Amino acid sequence: MEIPDTSSVEEIAPIEEIFEEEVEFKNDFDILMPRSYRNWEGKNEANSLTKNWIDLYEKNGKYYLGKADFKLESGYDECIGDSTKVIESKNKTMLFMDSKDLKLGEIKSLKINKNKIWPKEKMSFTFNSVEYFLRAEGKVLSSEKVHTDEGSEIFQVVENYKLYISTKDIPEKLLLKEESFNDTFVELLFAGDIDNDGKLDFIFGANRNYEEERVILFLSSKAEKENVVKKVSEIAIQFDC
Repeated sequence: MEIPDTSSVEEIAPIEEIFEEEVEFKNDFDILMPRSYRNWEGKNEANSLTKNWIDLYEKNGKYYLGKADFKLESGYDECIGDSTKVIESKNKTMLFMDSKDLKLGEIKSLKINKNKIWPKEKMSFTFNSVEYFLRAEGKVLSSEKVHTDEGSEIFQVVENYKLYISTKDIPEKLLLKEESFNDTFVELLFAGDIDNDGKLDFIFGANRNYEEERVILFLSSKAEKENVVKKVSEIAIQFDC
């Protein structure tokens, strides 16, 4: 079930923050995208996908969780001169998830009208009567107007990017940060209740350069006390030559 967009964006002034040292991240469970995968050290990530994985997909403007329905095809990567495996989904898949805790069926989601949160901007969402806030900081090096499939927009070159999340009852916490980007930026891909706990979950695209596809999944049901969501899974695919 898709919920009408209730988000808003405003500009805000940056503030000083102190951050804890990062620790190496390990997935709670694996995720995959419907795309081509290169061989690496005699293995291929695509081979791990089975019919028991969960498929988060979109149909007629609504989102669903179902059993993975796909086929694996052989491909060839001319950049590296090697064979690949291609996951071709029968659905309009956003993400495959190797989790046994998710309930199948339609899930509630928000319509996203703005997917980039630039430094000095703050975005808000209302979901099940709870207001969520995403706030961004960073240094803008330059700005220019670019043309996309959706029309023209302002694109900014940013470094030292930080994105925070909070609600009125839960203090602001750092959600993700990146030191720099190469012709790309963080994008909000999905906001909805994936884990069926009545709270918002998020999927972000966080490509660090134009030859990478990186997706990060945040779930509310895995969050510890005084946190809105927890980062549970990440996948980063390189397709450089």
